[in-house]
Amino acid sequence: MARVYNFSAGPSMLPEPVLRKAAEEMLDYQGSGQSVMEMSHRSKVFDGIIVEAEVLLRKLMNIPENYHVLFLQGGASSQFAMVPLNLMVTKKKCDIVHTGQWSKKAMAEAKRYGTVRMVASSEDKNFTYIPDLTNVTFDPEAAYVHITSNNTIFGTRYRTFPDTGNIPLVVDMSSNILSEVIDVNKFGLIYAGAQKNIAPAGLTIVIIKKDLADEPQEITPTMFKYKTHVEGRSLFNTPPCYCVYIAKLVFEWLLDLGGLPAMQKINETKAAMLYDFLDGSKLFKPTVAEPHRSLMNIPFVLPSEELDAEFLKKSVTAGFVNLKGHRSVGGMRASVYNAMPVEGVKKLVEFMKTFEMNNR
Repeated sequence: MARVYNFSAGPSMLPEPVLRKAAEEMLDYQGSGQSVMEMSHRSKVFDGIIVEAEVLLRKLMNIPENYHVLFLQGGASSQFAMVPLNLMVTKKKCDIVHTGQWSKKAMAEAKRYGTVRMVASSEDKNFTYIPDLTNVTFDPEAAYVHITSNNTIFGTRYRTFPDTGNIPLVVDMSSNILSEVIDVNKFGLIYAGAQKNIAPAGLTIVIIKKDLADEPQEITPTMFKYKTHVEGRSLFNTPPCYCVYIAKLVFEWLLDLGGLPAMQKINETKAAMLYDFLDGSKLFKPTVAEPHRSLMNIPFVLPSEELDAEFLKKSVTAGFVNLKGHRSVGGMRASVYNAMPVEGVKKLVEFMKTFEMNNR
C-alpha cells in the first residue's frame, strides 16, 4: 500500500528520510547490536544519543548557554501544572492570554496554585484571531505571562510576541516549534509536545532560563520539579528513549535542509499554496483571516455538513487522511507540519479544485 498524506493535527507525519534511517537502525543501532527501543538509558550509547540531541537542538534554535534543555514526558498537559508549581514561588499570580482550548487548560491548572488574570481573549469570535496586545499592561507582580504560540484547533498563530519586560514570557509551542525562526531570548520558558514537528508522542521538550529552574513550591512532587531534571540531565527516571532518538534524527534532517530559515520558507510556501486556493474559491472558505493565520493548521469549511461529509469520504479514497476539523470549528483542517511535503499540499489543492468543479 502506498503511503497516504496524513494531515492529522497530531500525532503527525514524520519525515520519510527519518523513518528510513530508523528502519535501517532498528535491529542494530550503529554497531551496538541492539535497538534503541531496548537500550538502557544508563548506557554510554544512549547517553551519546541524548547529548547529541541537545547539541543539535541548541544549534537549530540558537539556544543560549543560560538556558537548560530538558527532554521530559507528560506532554503540554503536565506543563500546565509544572509551570505554576515552579514559577509561582514568591509571586503567586500570572497573566494569561486566552486564545483557545490549550490556554483554557493552562489557566484552569494555574488557578490551583495561584491567581490567574486573563489579560486578553479572542473567545468573542470563537478564537479566530490573536488579540492585539499592544496596549496591554502586564502585572509587574506576575510570576510569568503565558501564551500559546499556535492554536491547532482554530488555526491561529502569533506573528510577533508581546514584550513583557522583566516578567518571564512562557509559551506553549507544541504545534509550531521548529517551524520557523524564533528568538529564544524573548522567552523565560518554552515547552512543546513532540508529536507534531519533532518525534512520536511521548516526549516533551522544555527550554528554560536557568534562573527559573531553582526551588519550586514546597508542594511540588519530585517529578514535577524542573530542578530534578536539570540535575539528572533528563535522566532522573527512564526517559522516552526511542522518542529522543527519533528527535535527534529529525534535528539532523532539519539541519541538512538548511536549518529553520529553510524550513520556514518551505512552510510558508505550503501554507500560501492552500490559503491562495481557499481565498479564491467559491465553494471552500477559510475560517481565519489575515494576519492571524497559522502556518501549521489550516481550517476551512464547505457550505453544508453534507458536503463536508462527502469531501471527507472522497479525500480518504484519494489518499488524504485526517482532514476532519475539530468539533469546535467543524468542517475540515489540514495540518501541514514540517514533515508534510510540498507535493502533498499541491495534490490536496488539486483534489479540492476537482471537488469544487464537480459541486458547482
